[in-house]
Amino acid sequence: MNLFDIIGPIMVGPSSSHTAGACKIGNVARRLFGEEIKSAEVFFMGSFSSTGKGHGTDKAIIAGLLGMAVDDIEIPDSFEIAEKRGMKFSIKTGNEDIEGKPNIARMNLVGVNGKKMTILGASVGGGRIEILEIDGVETSFSAESPTLIIQNEDKPGYVAEVAPILVNEHVNIATMQLHRKKRGTVAVMVIECDQEISVSCIAALRALPGVLEVTYLSMM
Repeated sequence: MNLFDIIGPIMVGPSSSHTAGACKIGNVARRLFGEEIKSAEVFFMGSFSSTGKGHGTDKAIIAGLLGMAVDDIEIPDSFEIAEKRGMKFSIKTGNEDIEGKPNIARMNLVGVNGKKMTILGASVGGGRIEILEIDGVETSFSAESPTLIIQNEDKPGYVAEVAPILVNEHVNIATMQLHRKKRGTVAVMVIECDQEISVSCIAALRALPGVLEVTYLSMM
């Protein structure tokens, strides 16, 4: 346990879970998305849906989608800033229920170039979050270290193909999780690393036969 586990994060807003956590979910979603967001459809579930306005959860998650950090003084003005930047958004109540995750947001994002992505995130307390799903693919990571999400054909050998590329880049793997898509024949690796991943390394991973998609979350 460190000091921030006790006193909470430096932030704008009344609640580390409902304000700072929501902002961080939006911010991480934007970084995973990788381009300017044209429109965002946000669904609040659990206690997010009941405290959204009172704790500023609605303004916080839009602020995050605009790229603001949890201590940005412009968080209360996020709706107006989104309008000025031409980002359309809607905030609705969803009905998903995930055991042990009371503060959940699902974001359907559309980019200026037509890209689409759906991200499910949870605020887990003290300003910390967990990304639970990306485009229907189960994940589980905190977004506190450089993270690779690699989708590949569900066949043997892909871990053995990926690991040497990271070793050659002197990247230390902190954690690795293996998942399967709920439907289909796609497997997923979620790799949290101790170092940033270079553009050339990501390109090498994408070039592997059978790799379908590589998403990277940088801490820079």
